[in-house]
Amino acid sequence: MDRISAIRNVESALVAFETGEIALETLEERVTGVLRTYATEFEGENDHRAVYRVHGTERAHPLVVVAPSPGAARERARGVADLRPTDVERVSDPGG
Repeated sequence: MDRISAIRNVESALVAFETGEIALETLEERVTGVLRTYATEFEGENDHRAVYRVHGTERAHPLVVVAPSPGAARERARGVADLRPTDVERVSDPGG
């Protein structure tokens, strides 16, 4: 998915929410799916990255990162959010 397609898909979800066609939960699911697909395809073309959900005691909600391995996901979480990871969960493979 290219950037323009991602933006169009997010815009479509926002319009559906604004017109009452979908609930907030559905909007969140659609936008999250678009962003995960875009990020995984963008960063994962040549190095087989995947989406990981990194849990830590410092945050109520896990941090979602794109990385080539669970260890790299832990490091990225430390660097991005100063998070001390307690658990790493693979969410998807490259491309979705």
